[in-house]
Amino acid sequence: MLVHSRKGKWAVWALFLVLFLPLFALPLLVVLAASFATNWSGALPSGLTAGHYAAATRGESLHALTTSLVTAVTASALALLVGTWAALAGHALGRRGRRVLDTLFMLPVAVPSVVVGLAVLVAFSQPPMLLNGTRWIVFLAHAVLVTAFAHQSVSAAVVRLDPAYEQAAASLGARPSTVLWRVRLPLLLPSLTAAAGLCFALSMGELSATMMLYPPDWTPLPVRIYAATDRGALFTGSALAVVLMTATVLVLSAVSRIRTRASYR
Repeated sequence: MLVHSRKGKWAVWALFLVLFLPLFALPLLVVLAASFATNWSGALPSGLTAGHYAAATRGESLHALTTSLVTAVTASALALLVGTWAALAGHALGRRGRRVLDTLFMLPVAVPSVVVGLAVLVAFSQPPMLLNGTRWIVFLAHAVLVTAFAHQSVSAAVVRLDPAYEQAAASLGARPSTVLWRVRLPLLLPSLTAAAGLCFALSMGELSATMMLYPPDWTPLPVRIYAATDRGALFTGSALAVVLMTATVLVLSAVSRIRTRASYR
């Protein structure tokens, strides 16, 4: 609902701040403040230091951040490939086929992620697909968890495409593969980048399924954050959480710029 009066706009902004600050901004600010503290016995932290960030950006912590980035990029690429293919196939199969594919891809989202992790662990712990104890099982689990979001995003965009562009290309003699690569996918590029960003963010923060699958030499940053807070190192865990948030936001900002440029092509 649009608000045109000045008082109405001020009221909307006031309501937004009242809801936003305690629900979203305050918890993040608390984590940020804790990442610089060595003690927090009163209303505010004390003993301010940047030493937690020195430990959070080197050694095992830096390796964990790199692990999370590689896992998120790999899982997002797999999810985007499979989700886009399924969205295009579902559109070609018609309404009934699209409903079947939607149901199949939404199943991992409908159950707890720890159940997905257990299912992947059981399915790929025996030959010939023995992935347990390798980084590939982590890639696979993350891809399974985020593919539904890529599929839904691209599927909604495919339905909105104007078929006149494809028909015009086909009438000029373009083959189906040429129509796909030169017409349909460029038109879907904004939705593809949005889906990639969403999959990346979800993979960066995934913990439940990862806890069941990760090998000792492939520990993502959320697992390290959980381990730090579990042993009582709350301030170190807060610094790691800020590093994780910063890396995610930077990548999402880059994806957003790519999406904006794609929208104006």
